Amino acid sequence: MATPAIESTALGRLTAAEREATMRRFTVLRPHIEDGVPLTRAAAEAGIACRTLQRWAAAYRDRGLAGLVRARRSDAGRRRMPEELRHLVEGLALRRPAPHVTWVHRRTVEVAKDRSWPVPSYSTVYAIVRALDPALVVLAHEGTKRYREVYDLIHRREAEGPNAIWQADHTQLDLWVITPSGRPARPWLTVVEDDYSRAITGYAVNLGAPSALNTALALRQAIWRKPDPAWHVCGVPSVFYTDHGSDFTSAHMEQAAAELKIRLVFSLPGQPRGRGKIERIMDTVNTLCLSDLPGYAPRGAKDRAGQARLSLAELDHALGGFFIGTYNQREHGETGRPPQARWEADAFMPRMPDVLEQLDLLLLTVAKPRKVHTDGIHFQSLRYLDPTLAAYVGEDVTIRYDPRDLAEIRVFHGERFLTRAICPHLAGRSVTLKDITAARNARRRELSGTLRRRASVVDRLLAVHEEPEPPGTPVQTEESSTSRLRRYREE
Repeated sequence: MATPAIESTALGRLTAAEREATMRRFTVLRPHIEDGVPLTRAAAEAGIACRTLQRWAAAYRDRGLAGLVRARRSDAGRRRMPEELRHLVEGLALRRPAPHVTWVHRRTVEVAKDRSWPVPSYSTVYAIVRALDPALVVLAHEGTKRYREVYDLIHRREAEGPNAIWQADHTQLDLWVITPSGRPARPWLTVVEDDYSRAITGYAVNLGAPSALNTALALRQAIWRKPDPAWHVCGVPSVFYTDHGSDFTSAHMEQAAAELKIRLVFSLPGQPRGRGKIERIMDTVNTLCLSDLPGYAPRGAKDRAGQARLSLAELDHALGGFFIGTYNQREHGETGRPPQARWEADAFMPRMPDVLEQLDLLLLTVAKPRKVHTDGIHFQSLRYLDPTLAAYVGEDVTIRYDPRDLAEIRVFHGERFLTRAICPHLAGRSVTLKDITAARNARRRELSGTLRRRASVVDRLLAVHEEPEPPGTPVQTEESSTSRLRRYREE
């Protein structure tokens, strides 16, 4: 007879040890049940008391295998020790830094003896410590930050369509490149990703640390149409989700986002919730793209700066080929579709800026308020001149400048573009005295003409309301009005 399957609900909840004990009892009973061997003989062969075997046989006939399960104690799983003593063990184990169990046991024994409590064994204390909630242990020993990372329930942002949410992040690459000065350096990568399709919309690789300008360069590439026909992702996102770094929270980014009607959303400082998607891209770049390039230096490896062979431009080319030809075209593990194909689905029409120059003006230049002085516009200890400014001395204006090139600035009065003012010291050219004089005289003539026109209007309107002269009043000519003046030529 085959061994009966343990199918009942009660037996299904048994531990492995309890199952094994139950089957040993059944094995002892098998000769009596299957072959009719007397219980006395079966008991003698198994070395078990006959009355015990009789009790097992009766239980088996009554309830089957479930009758052979050893009954559990009513206090099973509970230690016979004061509750306060158990709390003491847990409290000692949760101290920071994490203490050794031996120390916890020693202190517990001291307290138990002082209070005349049962002295717990080392194994009992060890079992209590091991049974502590892992989340409680992490919170006690590693703090709230680690607890949030491991145990906090999070809400992942899920975009409803292309360009609804974009994410961006920076990472220092596990690769050494050759700088223009000939020295090795590890570059930084900025990546912009579409949350819905997981497509890479733009990127920038730089030798400098993350900055607002590097972010703007990547965002500019992400928004505008790509020259590569295989890279279709473009447009202005509705939401730009980033961490709380100063490069993302700068006034420059806020101004650009306001002009482009992009809502900026920042993760809480030290709590990058829902940013796992963009961070996985960084890991993918390091492992799949950079691992085949010279100068690759994974974390933990010895210094490989001497193996640097690529220039920054060559690395940029390699990253572009990976993003466009591999990453955006490969099926994504979560969406089940290639990022490029998912972004293009449903004939999506992105929202675009009117012209590239407008986008460059917003992203690649920084806006600052300034006042036009008699000697030009003062900015960063430099002086900017242009003849057009002669008409706006004393006026408040807005300047926009490219941090990479301070030779010239764009000047706006309200929303109207005025001119490009230059710094003669940086621009390699100057505004001559002749230009300044001509602009100054033109401005003076303009103002003088305005004065004459206003005066004529006043004279004309006041003359209408003057009383007429009485009859017989001699008309005063210029000669008569000045005849009272003493003229030296008449003496």
